[in-house]
Amino acid sequence: MGTTAKEEMTRFWEKNTKSNRPVSPHVTIYKWSLPMAMSITHRGTGVALSLGVSLFGLAALLLPEQFPHYLAMVKSLSLGPALICSAKFALAFPFTYHTWNGVRHLV
Repeated sequence: MGTTAKEEMTRFWEKNTKSNRPVSPHVTIYKWSLPMAMSITHRGTGVALSLGVSLFGLAALLLPEQFPHYLAMVKSLSLGPALICSAKFALAFPFTYHTWNGVRHLV
């Protein structure tokens, strides 16, 4: 019969210990590059977009009022233009970055 996963892992670590193989380096020693940063940002924006869409859909299902009511509520707060522009950027950046980085990857 075959071996169990525990036996395989034990054999693997015994072999590596005997051969003095180095363990994989920690993330902090890698030199950052543009493709690495773009990949991490692409994954981060993808997670943020999926969470945002899921939360928006859940809110649309569970909140008692319609969207115009909540929009009027936000407008009544009289937020400054700097805060409104920052919020718009925070909403638009993940969409645009994730889309264009995906197109770049496909090309």
